[in-house]
Amino acid sequence: MPAVTIRNLSDATHRALKVRAAHHGRSAEAEMREILEAAVRPETRLRLGSALAERSRRLGLTNEDFAVLDQARDTLPAEPMSFE
Repeated sequence: MPAVTIRNLSDATHRALKVRAAHHGRSAEAEMREILEAAVRPETRLRLGSALAERSRRLGLTNEDFAVLDQARDTLPAEPMSFE
């Protein structure tokens, strides 16, 4: 796993981070990981699979609809393109 070093962190910020970590019952390092993950991966991010499933439900698609599509699909492998 990658490691990150944070330089020039003020003493006040470091103390506040330690207090926050203690409040949450984890180490300062674990608290920093949590803060960073929350900042770059918010709860409201779009989850593609969930969005597609919800869209299918709203459209009223069923497993039978997908079975028909599977039967109609060409099962032969695609021919690679030739640029010659």
